[in-house]
Amino acid sequence: MQESSLTDLLLMGAEAVEAQNWSLASATVEKLIDLLSNTENGDDSFKGLALFFTQGLNYKSNTSLQMKNEPVAEHTNTIFAFQMLQELSPYVKFAHFTANQAILEATQGDHEVHIIDFDIMEGVQWPPLMVELAMRKDAFLRITTIIADQTNAVNVLQTGRRLKEFANSINLAFMFDQMVIVREEDYEKIEVGNTLIANCMIHQLHMPNRSLQLVKSFLGEFFCEAFHHYTALSGSLVSSFCGGYKIGFRLIEKELLGIRILDSLKQFPCEKKEKMLWANGFAYLKGFRRIPLSFSNISQAKSLVSLFGRGYWVQQEKCMLALCWKSRPLTTASIWVPKTKAK
Repeated sequence: MQESSLTDLLLMGAEAVEAQNWSLASATVEKLIDLLSNTENGDDSFKGLALFFTQGLNYKSNTSLQMKNEPVAEHTNTIFAFQMLQELSPYVKFAHFTANQAILEATQGDHEVHIIDFDIMEGVQWPPLMVELAMRKDAFLRITTIIADQTNAVNVLQTGRRLKEFANSINLAFMFDQMVIVREEDYEKIEVGNTLIANCMIHQLHMPNRSLQLVKSFLGEFFCEAFHHYTALSGSLVSSFCGGYKIGFRLIEKELLGIRILDSLKQFPCEKKEKMLWANGFAYLKGFRRIPLSFSNISQAKSLVSLFGRGYWVQQEKCMLALCWKSRPLTTASIWVPKTKAK
């Protein structure tokens, strides 16, 4: 199959899901499954992505259909894949370093820092920040991680233990806790100290600002947006692995990209009530304003990305910094403060 033919089928399936034409959606998914059934043994990264998007459409159209080779994340493999991604691409470090630098600048002169982390994963973002904070006299760091349910609680506790051990090794006063947030009212339980930082690393395309006037929001916005994003990310990783990429790339593809694609598509709302919630996705930022990133932060980001080369570059636009690969932004960073905040 040519890439264009696969793309046409995927978009046809997406349009059928948007229209809730389940018979057409299921038929399209079955056709895609048949065409991509042997993809895992091939060398085509595009077809690998197409398979993950097919699995996502399958979930939305007919959950009784069983997909072959559906990826299931194993914690040990996920850690290894994440470490590999960090070493071979600036994708992770760009976000972490930029956020940490902004936190250090925003908390200058503060001894108590409380961070709300919405996606802590393995916690690899925080040790470099902890080292910097440990240089402040009587510094105290508290991290509260937000989880949507208890399914990931064990892994989060392990992350917390590792961070506590590291904090002890550098003599940093440290507290780690987690909160299950199910309803908006649950956020009121968060204890706000003198300095509160919200660290939000959004890895899935699940919080776009959507208009209810768009008839084909799935086809015209979300699906194409997600497909282009992951195609670019996959292409950048293939270039990072060069000739001997097969085993390592397949691990990242299965344990990270595949899981995130499925999570993104499973969360896409088809009900009118959910669409209304998504349309107001950024309403909570109305009381905030973006501020420019510092010269030091921008210089650090550019220096980091220059170490990787291979088509990566940094785009600076207004109050936003983007990591790009060729012509496609892969991830962006921005800083928001309350509108009433003076600095």
